Amino acid sequence: MTAFVKPTRRKVLHTTLAATLLLAAGSTLAILRVRGYDVPDARAKKLVSLSPWQLVFVTHLARRIAAADRPFDPAIPTTDDVDVAGFVDGYVARMPAALRRDLFRAFVYVEHVAPLRLGLTTRFAGVAPSDQDRVLAALEASGQDVLRGAFEGLKALVFMGYYRDARTWKILGYEGPLVHRPEGGWAR
Repeated sequence: MTAFVKPTRRKVLHTTLAATLLLAAGSTLAILRVRGYDVPDARAKKLVSLSPWQLVFVTHLARRIAAADRPFDPAIPTTDDVDVAGFVDGYVARMPAALRRDLFRAFVYVEHVAPLRLGLTTRFAGVAPSDQDRVLAALEASGQDVLRGAFEGLKALVFMGYYRDARTWKILGYEGPLVHRPEGGWAR
C-alpha cells in the first residue's frame, strides 16, 4: 500500500501556474477562433438561440450535408433557399437545456477541432467544400461512437430543416401529407 505524499508548496505553485497558463492560452485561442464570421447585422439581430458564429457554421454544414446531386437544377432548392440555418436557430431554442448544451459542444468540435484532426488549420466554415466533405466523412466513419452519433444528430437536424419545405418534397417523389391536403395538392 502506498502512503499519500503531501505535495510541496513549490509543486502546488508550479502546477497552479501551469494550469492557469494553459487555461489562459485556451481561452485566448477560443476567443480568436470565434471571431471573423461574416453575418449581416439584420440576420444576427433575429437570432433566437444561435450565436453568429454558430449560424455561419450551421449554414456551411447544411450546404454540405444536403448538397444537391444536381447543383445547377433550378427545381432543387438549396439549403439557403429553405433557410435551414433559420430553422435550426428556432428549433434549438425549444430544446431542453442539456440537449442544447450537447449540441453546441458538437458544433464546437466539428467547427474547430475536427478540421485540425485532418491537418486543416482553418475552421470548418472556412475550408473548401471538398475539405468540409472530408471532415464530415471522417466523423461519419469515426471509430468513436460519440463522434458518429454527433454526425448522425447533425445530419438529422439538417434534414429536418431541409425537407420540412414543400419545395423539397418533389425530389423524393413525396406528394405531401394526406391530412388537411388542399384540393389542388400542396403548393410548390
